[in-house]
Amino acid sequence: MHDIQAHLKSLPMSAQKVRLVVDLVRGQGANEALETLRFANKAAATPVRKLLASAIASAEENYGLSRDDLVVAKIFADEAQTRKWRRFGARGRFKRIFRRSSHVTVVLRERGS
Repeated sequence: MHDIQAHLKSLPMSAQKVRLVVDLVRGQGANEALETLRFANKAAATPVRKLLASAIASAEENYGLSRDDLVVAKIFADEAQTRKWRRFGARGRFKRIFRRSSHVTVVLRERGS
Protein backbone atom coordinates (compact mmCIF):
# COMPACT_ATOMS: atom_id res chain seq x y z
CA MET A 1 0.00 0.00 0.00
CA HIS A 2 1.43 3.32 -1.06
CA ASP A 3 0.49 6.78 0.11
CA ILE A 4 1.16 9.25 -2.67
CA GLN A 5 1.61 12.80 -1.43
CA ALA A 6 1.71 16.07 -3.30
CA HIS A 7 2.21 19.52 -1.80
CA LEU A 8 1.36 22.99 -3.00
CA LYS A 9 3.28 25.62 -1.08
CA SER A 10 2.44 29.31 -0.71
CA LEU A 11 -0.79 29.44 -2.69
CA PRO A 12 -1.72 33.15 -2.63
CA MET A 13 -5.20 32.52 -1.25
CA SER A 14 -6.43 32.24 2.32
CA ALA A 15 -6.69 28.75 3.79
CA GLN A 16 -10.30 29.46 4.73
CA LYS A 17 -11.23 29.87 1.05
CA VAL A 18 -9.21 26.84 -0.04
CA ARG A 19 -10.85 24.64 2.59
CA LEU A 20 -14.26 25.24 0.99
CA VAL A 21 -12.97 23.56 -2.18
CA VAL A 22 -10.88 20.90 -0.47
CA ASP A 23 -13.87 19.68 1.54
CA LEU A 24 -15.74 18.92 -1.70
CA VAL A 25 -13.35 16.19 -2.84
CA ARG A 26 -12.21 14.49 0.36
CA GLY A 27 -12.93 10.75 0.17
CA GLN A 28 -13.85 10.73 -3.53
CA GLY A 29 -12.22 8.68 -6.25
CA ALA A 30 -9.46 10.41 -8.20
CA ASN A 31 -11.38 10.76 -11.49
CA GLU A 32 -14.54 11.87 -9.72
CA ALA A 33 -12.58 14.46 -7.71
CA LEU A 34 -11.01 15.90 -10.87
CA GLU A 35 -14.43 16.31 -12.44
CA THR A 36 -15.85 17.89 -9.29
CA LEU A 37 -13.03 20.43 -9.22
CA ARG A 38 -13.36 21.11 -12.92
CA PHE A 39 -16.90 22.41 -12.48
CA ALA A 40 -16.54 23.97 -9.02
CA ASN A 41 -17.25 27.68 -9.21
CA LYS A 42 -14.43 28.79 -6.89
CA ALA A 43 -11.09 30.40 -7.64
CA ALA A 44 -9.26 27.84 -5.49
CA ALA A 45 -10.58 24.94 -7.59
CA THR A 46 -8.03 25.42 -10.41
CA PRO A 47 -4.81 25.18 -8.35
CA VAL A 48 -6.24 22.32 -6.26
CA ARG A 49 -7.19 20.46 -9.46
CA LYS A 50 -3.67 20.91 -10.82
CA LEU A 51 -2.24 19.58 -7.56
CA LEU A 52 -4.53 16.55 -7.67
CA ALA A 53 -3.64 15.88 -11.32
CA SER A 54 0.04 16.04 -10.38
CA ALA A 55 -0.45 13.53 -7.57
CA ILE A 56 -2.33 11.18 -9.91
CA ALA A 57 0.41 11.43 -12.54
CA SER A 58 3.02 10.72 -9.88
CA ALA A 59 1.14 7.61 -8.73
CA GLU A 60 0.85 6.31 -12.29
CA GLU A 61 4.44 7.05 -13.25
CA ASN A 62 6.34 6.15 -10.08
CA TYR A 63 4.21 3.35 -8.61
CA GLY A 64 2.41 1.94 -11.68
CA LEU A 65 -1.02 2.44 -10.13
CA SER A 66 -4.20 2.94 -12.15
CA ARG A 67 -6.02 6.23 -11.68
CA ASP A 68 -9.32 4.31 -11.43
CA ASP A 69 -8.11 2.65 -8.22
CA LEU A 70 -7.00 5.85 -6.46
CA VAL A 71 -8.94 7.60 -3.69
CA VAL A 72 -8.34 10.99 -2.11
CA ALA A 73 -7.54 9.69 1.39
CA LYS A 74 -6.55 13.03 2.91
CA ILE A 75 -6.55 16.56 1.63
CA PHE A 76 -6.11 19.65 3.74
CA ALA A 77 -5.14 23.31 3.60
CA ASP A 78 -2.96 24.93 6.25
CA GLU A 79 -2.14 28.57 6.77
CA ALA A 80 1.13 29.80 5.29
CA GLN A 81 2.96 33.08 5.79
CA THR A 82 0.95 36.30 5.79
CA ARG A 83 2.28 39.41 4.08
CA LYS A 84 1.44 42.53 6.04
CA TRP A 85 1.62 46.14 5.04
CA ARG A 86 -0.11 49.44 5.62
CA ARG A 87 -2.12 51.75 3.43
CA PHE A 88 -2.86 55.35 4.29
CA GLY A 89 -6.29 55.94 5.72
CA ALA A 90 -8.39 58.90 6.68
CA ARG A 91 -7.22 61.43 9.31
CA GLY A 92 -3.58 60.45 9.02
CA ARG A 93 -4.17 56.88 10.13
CA PHE A 94 -2.93 53.62 8.63
CA LYS A 95 -5.09 50.76 7.41
CA ARG A 96 -3.48 47.37 7.97
CA ILE A 97 -3.70 44.94 5.06
CA PHE A 98 -3.08 41.19 5.31
CA ARG A 99 -2.36 39.05 2.23
CA ARG A 100 -2.90 35.51 3.41
CA SER A 101 -1.57 32.40 1.71
CA SER A 102 -1.89 28.67 2.28
CA HIS A 103 -0.18 25.30 1.90
CA VAL A 104 -2.27 22.48 0.39
CA THR A 105 -1.44 18.78 0.82
CA VAL A 106 -3.14 15.84 -0.90
CA VAL A 107 -2.64 12.15 -0.04
CA LEU A 108 -3.84 9.51 -2.48
CA ARG A 109 -4.33 5.88 -1.55
CA GLU A 110 -5.21 2.75 -3.47
CA ARG A 111 -8.86 1.75 -3.16
CA GLY A 112 -9.47 -1.21 -0.89
CA SER A 113 -6.16 -1.02 0.96
